[in-house]
Amino acid sequence: MLTRDAVRRLCVELQSAGIRFPDTMPGRAGGAGPADSRVIMIDGHCLSVPACGWFVAESPYRATPDDAGGFTLYHLDTPLCTLQSPETPELYRHTTESGTPYEKIALIHGRDCLATTLYQDCRYRSEGRQCQFCGIGLSLSAGSTVLHKQPLELAEVAGYAARNSQATHVTLTSGSREDEQAATAHLAECVRMIKLHSGLPVHLQICPPESGAVLEKLHVAGVDTIGLHIETFCMETLKRVAPAKAAYGFERYRAAWKQAVELFGVNQVSSFLIAGLGESAASLIDGARQLCRMGVYPYVLPLRPVPGTPLGNQRPPAASAMVELYSAVAVLLKEYGMTSKVVRAGCVRCGACSCLSLFEDDGP
Repeated sequence: MLTRDAVRRLCVELQSAGIRFPDTMPGRAGGAGPADSRVIMIDGHCLSVPACGWFVAESPYRATPDDAGGFTLYHLDTPLCTLQSPETPELYRHTTESGTPYEKIALIHGRDCLATTLYQDCRYRSEGRQCQFCGIGLSLSAGSTVLHKQPLELAEVAGYAARNSQATHVTLTSGSREDEQAATAHLAECVRMIKLHSGLPVHLQICPPESGAVLEKLHVAGVDTIGLHIETFCMETLKRVAPAKAAYGFERYRAAWKQAVELFGVNQVSSFLIAGLGESAASLIDGARQLCRMGVYPYVLPLRPVPGTPLGNQRPPAASAMVELYSAVAVLLKEYGMTSKVVRAGCVRCGACSCLSLFEDDGP
């Protein structure tokens, strides 16, 4: 049996190197979330690992089906441990009353998070200023989703997922749109209907809005937690990989984070910090400290290069670098009283795309 430290190190290595899976194992390609990945359970921890990137073919890790319905994980030719992989959600067998397959409306991420992108496109793509790591348009082009998710259809899917114990919380993302007022109205109505029909806590991810009224409206609509993702505190890196976000400027983000914490509470506001975009470790740690000071959870995770995106040919950061980064940020979390354990909904609660939660109890 692997020790706790060995499991933790292994999880980090798997997210850096990926696992070579049997071709028949279900997974997810494209999209705005944990794309081109497989979900596994290892020692009780739910983990999303790369499975389709070019670098995965070079991984020393492979999974082979075993006689018990799970998988044996090998490092080269040495068996390490048993993996479990969630079955295809029963949710995906159904269609809405209007005839749309549930899985085109929302997917199960990680262990039990119902997730969807409310507007499966982004105005910055047409402007040539899209985030270089985002595959939001890939699943739409492949016909695996629909452009606009309608509130009533979302409510139907969420209600079914809640009644049948397939989901315990919801994550909503959306591409940026020209009309902020109309976009906010759509987001708010989706949240209201999901809450009304499912009772599930809802996490929403958006860009920092122009108007402070936007966050107030979303809070009133029932959003429980919110993600305002800066990705990196290195402005040179941000300009290169997310030019539209760089154009917002740090001050707009800081103002939005401050207001969001006032509305949703400490630990209920988060921001992604993606390692591997070209920034220094010191920049990431300093950014995490700034977020912690404001009561914002710094969700540190490695770059997941998605085939078909401008960064699709990149490689995730080395496991050794991620261990050092997670360890440093875990100390900050403890210092500022931040923890994923109290987050009501969203990526931080799910934790499948990051190993940060495995380091949370470390530190002096």
